[in-house]
Amino acid sequence: MAAKMELAPLRPWDDFFPGTDRFAKPEFGDLAKWNNRVISNLLYYQTNYFAVALALILIVGFFNPFGMFLGGTVVVLVFMGSVWAGENKAIVKNFKRKNPTLFVIGVMATSYFLLSLCGGVMVFIFGITFPMLLCLIHASLRLRNMKNRLENKIEGVGLKKTPMGVIMDLLDQQEEKMNKIQDFIESKLKE
Repeated sequence: MAAKMELAPLRPWDDFFPGTDRFAKPEFGDLAKWNNRVISNLLYYQTNYFAVALALILIVGFFNPFGMFLGGTVVVLVFMGSVWAGENKAIVKNFKRKNPTLFVIGVMATSYFLLSLCGGVMVFIFGITFPMLLCLIHASLRLRNMKNRLENKIEGVGLKKTPMGVIMDLLDQQEEKMNKIQDFIESKLKE
């Protein structure tokens, strides 16, 4: 039975941005651990990230509505084309699964190039890239807590589906987590 889509709750701002004791530099040498932290935080704080990004997008859109519409349209179309290619071309799918960050950077670089052709570079940088960068920095630095881990396990098992979970599925980032959970459950059943 497929879970129906639901929005994740807006986390309290004192949980989202607490004191420095809940932030730490990621282990750059362990890319798998860093990727896991980022994905976990993106899933757990997704509504907060959407709120912050929306506020920045609205501010930029207020000053340049056509440029923001054009920039958003180009990014969405390039992302959809990249996801389609990732599903229909084995080499792209393999690259997307093994290098999700480089895949997203490629989408953004392609969008940047296309927007530079029509003069929308500043809108792209401040209205699209900057909000994404802020979310990525927070997700990289924010340490996870027990609620974070529990929520992610529930979503990973498929009991709950959220917008960020769908995006992670499109980037092939949920399947690996599901396999880890399945392996863990199987190992516990054997004991």
